[in-house]
Amino acid sequence: MSETELLAPDELERRLRAIGDERYHIHHPFHHLLHGGRLTKPQVQAWALNRYYYQASIPAKDAAVLGRLPTPELRREWRRRIVDHDGDGTKPGGVERWLKLTDGLGLDRDYVVSLRGLLPGTRHAVDAYVNFVKYRSVLEAVASSLTEMFSPDIISQRVSGMLRGYDFVSAETLAYFTPRLTQAPQDVEFALGYVKREARTREEQEQVMDALRFKCDLLWAQLDALHYAYVEPGNIPPGAWRP
Repeated sequence: MSETELLAPDELERRLRAIGDERYHIHHPFHHLLHGGRLTKPQVQAWALNRYYYQASIPAKDAAVLGRLPTPELRREWRRRIVDHDGDGTKPGGVERWLKLTDGLGLDRDYVVSLRGLLPGTRHAVDAYVNFVKYRSVLEAVASSLTEMFSPDIISQRVSGMLRGYDFVSAETLAYFTPRLTQAPQDVEFALGYVKREARTREEQEQVMDALRFKCDLLWAQLDALHYAYVEPGNIPPGAWRP
């Protein structure tokens, strides 16, 4: 097949899944340590504190996408993601559940929410994601969410590994992850169908694949920052949380 020939939708999906097989952060050394029970409690706290900024930014990212979608049907579908993370005023969403995780790890909630302890690498990676969905095409913005194709595997590894490896976490502490096992596949079904349908040229299909690579890279970069600061000794930058 030539590099300009339109890919069949199933071939596009196959190539997207291959990107995840190669680049998803389930392969990162920090995650091997986290899931293997080989981090100290302060290192797990550092992960949860920094990951909060990513979790809290997801609704803002999704709101940016929502405002650019052209039809009520698409907007209704995407609005569900915001409710999943922000809650609906009666049931807590993912952001609140993540704060219960940081509570359970002994972090001060006000400090976590203040973002004062973030690593610079975390802040820049997450901000880059929000800006990506604001300023790139809607097709690329939707495609960047497709890392959720691979999240059920990492969630299963994370929960089982952390419960087995750490006596300072419990199923209640990790309750954030349970709803994601059903929410993420629902999100993927819509987003994958959208990009397979709406990427009508090979150039647009390449943009879809590049968007997924970008998202995998920024997730990887967040773990690079954590590993450098909290696993390798003596590298915590000024202003970042110190155990």
